Amino acid sequence: MKVLFVCWGNAYRSPVAEALMKKFKPEWKVDSAGINPAGFISDLAKQFLAEENAEKYLKAYCESLEEKNLNEYDIIVVMEERFKRIILDRCPKCASRIVVWNVEDPYFLPKSHARRIFMQIKEKVLELAGSS
Repeated sequence: MKVLFVCWGNAYRSPVAEALMKKFKPEWKVDSAGINPAGFISDLAKQFLAEENAEKYLKAYCESLEEKNLNEYDIIVVMEERFKRIILDRCPKCASRIVVWNVEDPYFLPKSHARRIFMQIKEKVLELAGSS
């Protein structure tokens, strides 16, 4: 199974999902990317992943969606509905492989919200890992 997680900056949501999925499904090929990469991975992402013994699965830097061949993924998870259109503009054939999670961006939110979002992502990752 090949999965791509997509968020805005590839700084928190999608790399967290990628790292957790790599922990839970090491046999899967898992990537993440950002529409507009931030350039750095969130310190909170690192902290929360360390608490889950999953920090070793976290990538070192943000990656752009432009670098990805969307046709190679079985599932493309977008963190917001608006990102679905961006994926479809690049890959119309990908429509049936897109999953929308509707996970809020924690960038400007307090740490407590970032933790809640982390737990939401973890729950969704476990659900996806268990269903495939």
